Amino acid sequence: MSEPRYDLDDLLTLMAVLRDPDQGCPWDLKQEWDSIVPHTLEEAYEVADAIERRAYEELPGELGDLLFQVVYYAQFGAEERRFDFHDVVHALTAKMLRRHPHVFPEGTLASRRPPGVSAEAIETRQVHSRWESLKAAERAERDARSVLDDVPRTLPALSRAAKLAKRAARVGFDWPDETGVIAKIHEELAEVEAALAAGDRDHAVEEVGDLLFAVTNLARKLKADPEQCLRGTNAKFERRFRRLEAALAGTGRTPSEASLDEMEDHWQAAKRQESAAAHSEEGAK
Repeated sequence: MSEPRYDLDDLLTLMAVLRDPDQGCPWDLKQEWDSIVPHTLEEAYEVADAIERRAYEELPGELGDLLFQVVYYAQFGAEERRFDFHDVVHALTAKMLRRHPHVFPEGTLASRRPPGVSAEAIETRQVHSRWESLKAAERAERDARSVLDDVPRTLPALSRAAKLAKRAARVGFDWPDETGVIAKIHEELAEVEAALAAGDRDHAVEEVGDLLFAVTNLARKLKADPEQCLRGTNAKFERRFRRLEAALAGTGRTPSEASLDEMEDHWQAAKRQESAAAHSEEGAK
């Protein structure tokens, strides 16, 4: 007998039962708004990790875990008579209809562009500008007092830095090009060095933060996500260090038993191996 095919209504029913005071799960019954937030962040990162690893077979499960977080919050809202899952779906659909007048010209799900006007005919720059204008209007409706008001504080620091700088740039607080950002990076690095030379480590730590913020702005200027840039570097470092460990293991030793010069030699060998593999793969194309 085949396993039943569950749908969204089944998921909502499952959540309601998990939270039922008489028949529910003790762990789920103890949860509240704040206790679920760390799980939400973790599930979002696991989705990103599966995508970066191209582990598409894992994605249905990981996306399901992330969806479950939304269902959780909707259940809290329903219990407190604030909103339910259907309100979440309505709010999202209505917002997307407002933000895509180039796709739904009448603001309804049934409306479409005139025949013969393809997606290619619509300039991406105009779409982006319209999107930002609509988001600004939405912030005004919420009585936002600053362009920075709705940048989530729970974002990873690099991502939040990029969003803060991007918001400021929209109102003209920005460098004309990446040359100014690079000069700022040199300036901040010099301030780190000056603080260390003065023996003021607390000030040096503060200046490292300024340096990271400046580097984040360089990524933004290059139209790159700084979080993705760093994740790519983390993955590269991990690959190379694992090769270093494997090379030393071949001699019966661990990194803690090797000299820095030996480890550097193996590190450079790992870089050469990666470079050769990349050239080989490029040649094969």
